[in-house]
Amino acid sequence: MRRISLDGIFVPHVTPFSREGDLDEEALRTCVRFWVKGGVSGLVPCGSNGEAPYLSRAERRKVIEIVVDEVNGKITVVAGTGSMSTRETILFTKDAKDLGVDAVLVVTPFYFKLSSREMYEHYSALLEAVDIPVVLYSVPKFTGFSLEPTLISQLASEYENVVGVKDSSGSIGAITEIIRLVGDEVSVLAGTADVTLPTLMLGGRGAVIAVANVLPKMCSRLYEAFRKGDYEGASKLQRRISYLNEVLVKKHDQLSAIKESLKLRGLPGGYPRRPALPLREEEKKDIENVLKTMQEPF
Repeated sequence: MRRISLDGIFVPHVTPFSREGDLDEEALRTCVRFWVKGGVSGLVPCGSNGEAPYLSRAERRKVIEIVVDEVNGKITVVAGTGSMSTRETILFTKDAKDLGVDAVLVVTPFYFKLSSREMYEHYSALLEAVDIPVVLYSVPKFTGFSLEPTLISQLASEYENVVGVKDSSGSIGAITEIIRLVGDEVSVLAGTADVTLPTLMLGGRGAVIAVANVLPKMCSRLYEAFRKGDYEGASKLQRRISYLNEVLVKKHDQLSAIKESLKLRGLPGGYPRRPALPLREEEKKDIENVLKTMQEPF
């Protein structure tokens, strides 16, 4: 297995759908070109923002195929392959490897509440069944379950294909402990935009953040400023990004708000797939006003 180091800003990107709920392939290609041009380190198709739970196996394969083709080796592709069952997770992961992704992002199983033992066995079965770099993904906001730092450490020490962790808890305490335990072995990535710079300062390698869909250049500039030691510049960018994050991710429905923001930027973000609904007019106006405060260059 080829070892990779995941550093920088990754876009957990949306999946554009038509009003009827069909995958809009040309819209996706247009958005991929926009994100690549924004200077990000990689793209993450079929994650939470990609509405993966609403995608069939064939649709997941198609989205990943389009992204890999459009990226054409310019940046890293880390495909979301997690599902509710171990069997299906392994299946989706093998699909992604066959399609040529660089790594996979595997969310904790959801719906049923699993014990730590069951969670360990789930990931162990996956890691033994596939030969591809794996990023563990903890997003309690959506799954109701947080990966314990000790469990992450155990998996990272036992399986060399664990190359990263995306923690979307927003908890600096949790991120700090993960970095303490495994930061020298794997890439610890912030999963919420408001802790991007704190995660980097603590020893994390980067971030996989929703707002990068809308402001890829600004998010990339934050990472570059940090890397060059311009902490004042990075702090200013973090404050602006955090403000947008408060509105897009916390105030409004995340999926619909990101797609509306892309539309306001002249990009074909498409519609959310039902049961998710587009934003109401007053919500759209709120986001339009916030984007105006971001100031150029995006």
